[in-house]
Amino acid sequence: MLENYFPILLFILVGLAVGIGPLVLGKLVAPNRPDAAKNSPYECGFEAFEDARMKFDVRYYLVAILFILFDLEIAFLFPWAVVLKEIGLFGFLAMMVFLGVLVVGFIYEWMKGALEWE
Repeated sequence: MLENYFPILLFILVGLAVGIGPLVLGKLVAPNRPDAAKNSPYECGFEAFEDARMKFDVRYYLVAILFILFDLEIAFLFPWAVVLKEIGLFGFLAMMVFLGVLVVGFIYEWMKGALEWE
């Protein structure tokens, strides 16, 4: 019974090794010589001129969320297109309902001006 869980345990151990291994290796092998230039704030080749904790406009976050939403929509379209012949008419109609809901949401955003950047 426990041998069924071996692949899961192996997957977890490999994931931990890939995640923690480079960090440990970097601490052991890399030289640690901090100086003022390395510890200074750096932004695009020149010194930072504003506070790093400044507030962003809420539209920035809105555009980011909309990008993620429509990016995920495309991520669902690729596997659906691959298996379209196997899932038949029901799968096609289900995806059309999904796309219809997303299009209605996109039109609503457009009408509300969420995509306008002033």
